[in-house]
Amino acid sequence: MTHKNYAPQDTEVAYLGVERIKMTPFDSACSSQCDKLAVRKGNAESTSNVVKIGDTYFSADVETDGPIPGPYSMLSFALVYAGQYDGQTFEKPSKYDQIFYREIKPISENYEVEALNINQLDRERLQREGASPKDAMNDAWDWVMSLAGETKPVLAAYPVSFDWTWLYWYFIAFSDKGSPFGYSRCFDIKTAVSIKANLPFSSAGRSKLPDWLQPEREHTHFAVDDAIEQAEIFAKIAEWKA
Repeated sequence: MTHKNYAPQDTEVAYLGVERIKMTPFDSACSSQCDKLAVRKGNAESTSNVVKIGDTYFSADVETDGPIPGPYSMLSFALVYAGQYDGQTFEKPSKYDQIFYREIKPISENYEVEALNINQLDRERLQREGASPKDAMNDAWDWVMSLAGETKPVLAAYPVSFDWTWLYWYFIAFSDKGSPFGYSRCFDIKTAVSIKANLPFSSAGRSKLPDWLQPEREHTHFAVDDAIEQAEIFAKIAEWKA
């Protein structure tokens, strides 16, 4: 598989505008993921002076050489700006062209051949050419926070458990500033599908999505492609008035 070369100057592009979409809230699918800061003045029972800090979502995909971080390595990852939500209005990007991508040096000698066969990444090349984990995670932290501004960054994936495990571990292990997503700001697209479609969680996998929720691109196991694919699904779920 031929992988595209996303150099930093090409990927950290300027924001090109958003499309405002009125939508119903994320319902209970958002309750545990959305961090909101309420500042109350005067009567504690009054909500007229509540200040809400919205969320900025980043679709994430990682490619690894094994099942868990530490004994195995994250070889590449991508973060794609996926939109903002203030509790009432979801704003999706007009294009999914705000992208952070890095390929990283392995941190151990362990690997699983099956994982490398899937993502087609060359560990030997990454030993020579990959970014150091410290530089990659510090750069990612800065990029996320520059886009989030005053809002709270939230990581989204489908499902979120695998990608969150790797990225959180790498941020804590290598970034000087820790995780830009805190210890829990992650949104599971699979859970949202399960709740909105009234499906058992075990039946809410990507392969079971109805046609109208399917993304426009294929799942390639190239981190940028897959993160954009997830961002497309995320926007359709956000717009879905179930």
